[in-house]
This record gives sequence, structure tokens and C-alpha cells, in this order.
Amino acid sequence: MTPRPLPPRRLLAVAAALALLGAPLEADAATGQTPIPGNMRAPEEVSCPLGSFLCPARPISYAMCRPNALLSFYDPTLPLDSSGRDTANTDIHAERADSSNQSVYRFTGEVRMQRADQLLRADRVDYNDQTTDYDARGNVRYQEAGELLSADHIKGNNTAKRGVADNVTYQLLQSRGNGVAKKAVMTDAEHSNYRDVTYSTCDVGHRLWEFSASRLTLNRDTGVGVAHNAVMRFANVPFFYLPYLSFPIDNRRKSGFLAPTFGNSSHSGVMVSVPYYLNLAPNYDATLEPRIYTKRGAMLAGQFRYLLPGTTGHLDFEYVPKDHGPNLTDSKLITQGKQRYLYKFGDTTRLWPGWVFTTSVNRVSDKNYLRDFSNDLYTNATNFIPSNAYVLGSGNWWSASLGVDAYQNTDPYLNDNSLQYRRWPRGTLNLDVPLNNWLEFGMNNEAVAFRKSGYISGNRADLYPYLQADWQGAAWFVRPRLAYRYTAYQLDDNFQHYGFGGRLGTNQQSPFTSQDPSRSLPVASLDTGLIFDRSTSLFGTGYTQTLEPRLYYLYIPYRNQDNLPLFDTRLMNFDYWQLFSPNQYSGADRQMNANNLTGALTTRLLDDNGVERFSASLGQIRYFDPQRVKLPGQMVTDWTGSDYVAQAAVQLNDQWRASSAYQWSPNTRQVDLGTFQIQRRIKTDGVLNFSYRFRRTPGSTSVLLEQYDASAVYPVSDRWRLLGRWTYSVKDRRTVEALAGVQYESCCVIFSVVGRHYVSQYAPIGSTSKRIPSNNAVMFELQFKGLGAFNGQVEDFFRRAILGYQ
Repeated sequence: MTPRPLPPRRLLAVAAALALLGAPLEADAATGQTPIPGNMRAPEEVSCPLGSFLCPARPISYAMCRPNALLSFYDPTLPLDSSGRDTANTDIHAERADSSNQSVYRFTGEVRMQRADQLLRADRVDYNDQTTDYDARGNVRYQEAGELLSADHIKGNNTAKRGVADNVTYQLLQSRGNGVAKKAVMTDAEHSNYRDVTYSTCDVGHRLWEFSASRLTLNRDTGVGVAHNAVMRFANVPFFYLPYLSFPIDNRRKSGFLAPTFGNSSHSGVMVSVPYYLNLAPNYDATLEPRIYTKRGAMLAGQFRYLLPGTTGHLDFEYVPKDHGPNLTDSKLITQGKQRYLYKFGDTTRLWPGWVFTTSVNRVSDKNYLRDFSNDLYTNATNFIPSNAYVLGSGNWWSASLGVDAYQNTDPYLNDNSLQYRRWPRGTLNLDVPLNNWLEFGMNNEAVAFRKSGYISGNRADLYPYLQADWQGAAWFVRPRLAYRYTAYQLDDNFQHYGFGGRLGTNQQSPFTSQDPSRSLPVASLDTGLIFDRSTSLFGTGYTQTLEPRLYYLYIPYRNQDNLPLFDTRLMNFDYWQLFSPNQYSGADRQMNANNLTGALTTRLLDDNGVERFSASLGQIRYFDPQRVKLPGQMVTDWTGSDYVAQAAVQLNDQWRASSAYQWSPNTRQVDLGTFQIQRRIKTDGVLNFSYRFRRTPGSTSVLLEQYDASAVYPVSDRWRLLGRWTYSVKDRRTVEALAGVQYESCCVIFSVVGRHYVSQYAPIGSTSKRIPSNNAVMFELQFKGLGAFNGQVEDFFRRAILGYQ
């Protein structure tokens, strides 16, 4: 039969058939862009350059699904653009057509009706042009850009958006959802219900997981779906059942249960939690999470979030009414039978243009809390938790802050003397004012009140104005800088009762000779460099090689600072960037003297795209005057030169990368630092890492750290990956962390299981404990593609624990 064009409104309401399964395409139709069906789509590659600290999460991929998983009647020649439906004509092919009744059209025999991307096929189709009733019978098949659908019988009314379908089989092409329904009824455009319905994203006919319900109701007006006798099956084994389940069907939030979480650790036992989400209002919500720990008892955790005009914040809490677990073996702290808690409060409020108020308050009931109730996989060694509240302001050439900082000890092996000083309060004012295109004036100013029980307390003001110039060309730069640093103190009245280590004993003399000491000195530096380049080749590949000599001169006169307290000052680790730093101490309590000249040389290889493929640097400081400023217990040196500092990094292609740093002291004839790291990409989703780290304590010959660290993600096949990490401390002669896991991925499921052995705290210097106990944890994650994850935090842990994991 010759194709017969009909007005668009005479199409057999295939939009109603689509709405029966609840898969509207408004968003795509509006843009005219409809995605390629999921199991015909090439897997998307998300780049994660070697050396990245944290790789982005992998997008859900259905590349493992069978290419022929579409329903058998899928027609790949149909257009994928749904934007032309309203203006397109409807073409009808049929063996026979009867229009003797002027209002009813009847088509029989391999009926094929197409409008734009919509195609309806059936053995018989009746359509009433006056009432817009339709009736399709016999091998009914419907296809559009977003969905495939088959049924024994579909009838309804196009104007009223009403329809009924029997024995429906469907597949959603955008989200890969597919399933069956014994009966589907659309009462109007916003309401539909189904009987004996199933849903899965697995291959048609090969369902590893499936969601089913005896009755399902969808209300698009409220955005709520209701399922009765809902069952979740995995490998055809039911593992989750609810007689009644209410859930959102769009982006609107809705109260209800979230995915449960399971875990196990040696400190708290098996953990099970079932979170419940409360949609309280459009601008605030809450989550309540009852937990059971087999060794510790019951816990109630929760979170409250709010969003107000100019304000956003959250309150998290955990509360244990009575801890049934044992006390820490070598700790005097009694936790058994006690109430225990944690709370975290965070808020950011915009005060007025350029000014905000931020606060972060974190508190636990005792030092052992994080050790006993950590989330199994996700806790690292934490000695303290900070809390702060600040008012922050900024403009084009200035920034300022005023607030407080406090700290709580969370390490059972540390006493509170190890905590930092409370900064109560602290204010800063920083300026950076360009005077012209090569000269600028700036200031870094800070005023702090330091408080710490059992130690000297007082106030400190640090003013640091500077004037610096920047002259540069394509192959050179000259950057002189002149600064002046003034630091003044106002110590508490009883300052003479304290030393650097705390309160003095009888007949001990305080090093602090004045209640209001001060220090002032100039700081002058000159930073110069040249940049040479040439074309070269390596292994047949062309590169641009640079040679960059650099000289940095620093002059700071000596000032005796032995009578100044040490509130927040430490000797910093020496590295390559310390070659060009005006101070080797953190904080403002010590300013080193200097009459130094740094010489450094860097070379790089750049490919044709400007990407750095190789770099190497070598430098040393030459001292013309002895280093006389020191910390208590630190020796004065008359060395003529610092450590030789070298570093190198190479990545000639995108498959492997190596880097190394090395410091050798010509004064002690010892290696002060040595690091080496190599990373190798294995296929597209595997990685191998190995590193070695060695460092001596700054200002000492004692070893601070020596560790080996190896980790890997090895793809055994397209479906299986092995994961592992091992960190070993040579100094402590023990494993600091070890984890092993396996991950399975199929068309529609990702399953991960991981075991972790780790040290939850480190032994502090001077600790009487010879061996801090470790913790063991086992966690798993089951992710149903297109639906969500049960226990969904393992993936994030892998990304943090294994460099390059994706």
C-alpha cells in the first residue's frame, strides 16, 4: 500500500504508550539532542593524568553489555532526534486500510506507522479521528529515541492521555532500564499504575539483579512512586523485601529509607546502619541513622542541613548512650559503660558584599572515640581535631580575617601538652597593592592571643610590610624585594614561672627576661634567573630543551631571639623550595639570620604541545655567615653550605611516570632525604605504584621516617580487578597499612570487597607504649548500575588509598 500522510494529531497516540512506562523525553526534546542507546554507545574515557592525587570517579559504563541486548525489533535506522515530532507528518504502511467510516481508520496486516523518531508496528490498528480513541492489537511494538516497548494490546484515548497495555515488555534506551508488566494503566498524563512489574539495567534475558513489585503507582504531579510487595533480587535470590515502599521518581526530594551500610572492624565489631531521610522543607532536611555495633552497642547518628538566604550549614552527630565495648588495653581512660558522642557543626554566612562568616566546630567525648567508632575503612591516624570560627573579608588588593582556633586531642597515646596553642582570637590583614606594572607594595600582618594550659601564654603582633619589583623578559627575570619585620609580645603576668617546656620547677630560671619583648629587622632579597632553550631530539622525538640558571641572594641581620616564646614556630622540612625561602621556621616566633647565596640549575624537556616531559633541578645555599638563630636544643652551625638538593621527574609518554628527590649533607656526610616514586598505567583501568620515602628529623641526624609503599590495581580480565596496598615502616619494623580487595564488574553490577589492616594512631615521641595496636576492617560495596549502591563508600576509599585508581 502506498504511504498515506496524515496530520500529526492522527498518530496513534504513541506518546501515550511511552508515558505508560514513565520515561518522558522533555529535556532532550527541548535541545534536540537525544543520546545514542546505552548499549550502542562507545565507553567514555575520563582522563586521569599520571601523578594525579585524586582521579575523578569513573562514569557508569555499559560497555560490557551484549550488543544484541536490545529487544529483537529494534530498528537502528530510525532518527535519534526527537525535536521534529510536532511538525512531522505520519507515514502509514499496511496491507489493508479501511476508512469507510469517515471518523474511524482501520489498518490491518503488518501495520507500520512512523512520525520522526517514533515507530509503531502491529497486526491491527484502529483510530477514531473524532474521539481520538485508539486500539492496537497483535504483536504491538513501539520504538522511539528513548524507549522500546512491546505489548499484546494497547488501547486508550489520545486527548485524555489515557491508556491500557497488556503484557508489556520495555527497554529504556537512555538509562538501559528494562522489564515487564502484566498490565499497565495510564489514567491521565500524570498518573499511572502497573501490576506485576519488574525493572533492571541488566541485559534483556540475563538479569543479575532485578526489582519487582506486585503493584506500582506513579504520580508525576507529586513526583512520588509507591510500590507494594517490593522485592530486590540478586542472582535470583531475594535479599530485600518491603511490603510498602514510597520513592521519588524525579529530582524532588522525598522522605524515606536510604541504602543500608554494613561493615566490620576489630575495635567495634560488625556494624549495620539503616539511614532514614527526612525531607522537612525545601530549604532544610535531616537524616537519622540508627547503627548497631556488635562490640559497642547501639548508636544514633544523624545530620541536619539547612539553606537560608545567604547562609548554608550542617550539624552532624553521633550518640552512644552506653558503650558495651572494652577499654583500651594500655590506656587509663575508662569508656566502658559511659555515654560517648561526636558532633560537627559547619556554617557559612554571607554578611555583606566581600565579607563572610565561617565556622567549623568539631568535638568528641574522649580521646578514644575516633579509634573505637571510626567508619572502618575511612579513618587515618588523627592526633587532633580543629575547631574554628572566622569572619573573612577580601577585595581587589586586600584580605582580612578575625576569628578563633581551638584543638582537641583525639590520640589516646598523647597527652594534652602536645596540642597546639589555642588562638583566641586571631586577626590578619594582608595587602598587595600594585603601584605600577612592575612595582608593588604589600603587608602581611597578624595579631594573635595564644592560650594553653600549663604553658606560657600571651599576645603577639607581627607586622611585615614589603616593597618588591618584577622586571622580566622572554629569557630573564630580576626580582628585588625589600621588607621589614616587626614582632612584639605582651606576655601574661606570671611569665617568669614558665620555660619553653611548661611550668618551671623550684630553682629553675626562666629564659623569658621581659614581659613585652620585641624583634625588628630588615629582610632584603634579590632573585634573578635566565632561560635558555634549544631544539633537540630523544629516541626519535623532537623536544625543546631549556637550561635555567637561577641565583637568589638573601640578607637578614642577626637578632638574639632566645627570650621570645615559641607559640606556633617549628623548623620546617628542608626541600628545593626552601632554597628560595626567607625563613626556615614556620610562624613568627623565629626569623633566621641570613647572608646567603643560592645557586640552582633546572633543565626541562617540552614536547611540541608544550607539555613538560622531563625536568631536573639541582641547588645549594652558600652561607657567608653562621646560622645563629636557633630553637631550644638546636645547635648553632657554622656550615658554609646547605644540603645539596636534587629533584627530577620524567614522563616521556602517558603510560609511565617517575619522580625522585634527594638531599645530601656535605657537613654530616649523610643523606637527609631520599624519595623515589614510579607509576605505571596497566591497560586502561589498571595502575601500579611503588615509592620509597626516607627523611631525617629537621635539625638532627636521627631518622624521622623510612617507608616503602606499593599499591596496584590489576585488571585480571574485563570483569575482574585485583586491588592492594602495602605500606611498611623500616624504622618501626611493622606494617603501617595493608589492604587487599577484589572488584567484579558486569553489564549491570559492580561488586567490591576489601580488607584493611592499619595503625589508627602513631606512637608519639617519648611515648611509653612500645607497640600501638592496629585495627582490622572488612567492607564491601554492591552497586547496581542505574539504581545506586549498597554500602556506597568503598569506591571513594579506593580513590583516596591508591594513587591513580579510577
